[in-house]
Amino acid sequence: MKAPPASTKDSLTHRLRAHADGRWPDVAEVKVRFRANFAYVDALLDDGTTVKLCRLRYGGSASTWGFAIYRASHDDYEDSFLPSGAMGGTPEEALDCAGGLYLGDQVIWLRDTPTN
Repeated sequence: MKAPPASTKDSLTHRLRAHADGRWPDVAEVKVRFRANFAYVDALLDDGTTVKLCRLRYGGSASTWGFAIYRASHDDYEDSFLPSGAMGGTPEEALDCAGGLYLGDQVIWLRDTPTN
């Protein structure tokens, strides 16, 4: 797959930063770097610490990206499932999933269960 166009890269970065502003108060900035068809997402915390979060895979759509979680224990990324059970989704879903693990808020993983 080709690398995302510049407009998609800009859009992704904007979406992630806007989402973090409303959802992750300890994140001073979301950093996104691109290599080929991958976007690597890190969080710069208020205390100056940078935390690697996830890798997104561009598959031709700006709205749906493949998801890989950063594994601190191995210093690499592994394709993973989002809380929805899918291996891809919106950039915001990916940020929340990784943030739940590395930024200490697992509420994002809880799903509403319909009552009958």
